[in-house]
Amino acid sequence: MAAVTRMPRRGRSIEPMAQDDISLQVDELRAARRSLRIALVTETYPPEVNGVARTLHQVVEGLRARHHDLQLVRPRQQPSDAADVGDRFHEVLMRGLAVPRYPQLRMGMPARRALVKLWTLNRPDLVHIATEGPLGWSGLQAARHLRLPVASDFRTNFHAYSRHYGVGWLNKPIVAYLKRFHNHCQVTMVPTRSLMDELSGYGFRNLRVLGRGVDTTLFNPARRSEALRAAWGAAPDTLVLLHVGRIAPEKNLDAVVRTFQALLQQGRDVKLVFVGDGPSRPAIAEQLPQAVFAGMQGGESLATHYASGDVFLFPSLTETFGNVTPEALASGLAVVACDCAAAAQIIRPGRNGHLVAPEVARAGGFAASTLAWLGDPEADNAVWHCGSGVRRAARQTALELGWDAVLDGLESTLFGLVRGNGDGGGGGEASVPLAGAWGPVRG
Repeated sequence: MAAVTRMPRRGRSIEPMAQDDISLQVDELRAARRSLRIALVTETYPPEVNGVARTLHQVVEGLRARHHDLQLVRPRQQPSDAADVGDRFHEVLMRGLAVPRYPQLRMGMPARRALVKLWTLNRPDLVHIATEGPLGWSGLQAARHLRLPVASDFRTNFHAYSRHYGVGWLNKPIVAYLKRFHNHCQVTMVPTRSLMDELSGYGFRNLRVLGRGVDTTLFNPARRSEALRAAWGAAPDTLVLLHVGRIAPEKNLDAVVRTFQALLQQGRDVKLVFVGDGPSRPAIAEQLPQAVFAGMQGGESLATHYASGDVFLFPSLTETFGNVTPEALASGLAVVACDCAAAAQIIRPGRNGHLVAPEVARAGGFAASTLAWLGDPEADNAVWHCGSGVRRAARQTALELGWDAVLDGLESTLFGLVRGNGDGGGGGEASVPLAGAWGPVRG
């Protein structure tokens, strides 16, 4: 068997692997080991509605389908919650508190001792930490105590959010905490090369690029609903501008407001729909009484809302990836976004959408750039109505972003982590025994 590259201990990033290399490595490792026992620690998971929760659900279901055993450690979302137990999957519910300003989300409480006990009785092959909150930190400390290999995800630019909440002075302490957290892990997975370069500049180590997929069955143009559009007050020819996500300061939603207002001033037949909720909703609703606020949506309802729009506006400058971008493309929407995160990788200007330079967006030019791209609806070359060509191009882009390749890369990383750290401390190569199913949680 070809040797598996071990994780470097410090001072450099791990280059993304070619897909052929990933597939070969996964095939070789699968031949030697049928499954892994993975303890995944997260502070958000469905039914919570956000991009991280949706992504983690896809990852969990994908790993289960590949015959890995998953133990999901998360905060209890409601007092009545019961732990889900299924084939190759069971949940461990911990204490949690509501996240300030987002009462529908829960933040885990410190639980190091409980996790040490749990993983002593039911030892996983590795711990995968998806979020860096108190529960994630407890998972990291428990794993280090038990000398278990640890992988982590960098999913949210908390440090970039600070200036949007009047606490910009916290930027450096937040970066220091995140760097300390992730540098204690054997590998940290990031969704884009640009984010890897940014974090490397801050001193983060052992980074690997692992993109994200999109569920093209759920998010599909076929879910377009004229009845829903009519409920929004949109005629068949009305251009519906859509935004999906938190309605919050860090999303740069002033750019959406200005775009819509400019189109109204020009007398355009246009509607604006927000899907989601957040602290900025009351102020925007007061400013834009014509806008539609659809609230939190999930599953097929969310997919129908996507597909019933025409142009997706996403001016955020704080994303690590932005799952909503491929979801909108999969739904057949043209996307107007800042030239960063996922949009920079998958938007093809003039084909499936439009990119606005970050410096232009920061200077307040997002609306003007969007209007220039939309053009005069009477002109022959206008993209105003975002016809079938744009929709087909958007959909085709999304079809190339399937989950199989993402799961191959994740599986390869986790297999390599266990092989490279089989002694629990990274002290050398070790044999990897076949994992059995998770035992019952005791104590």
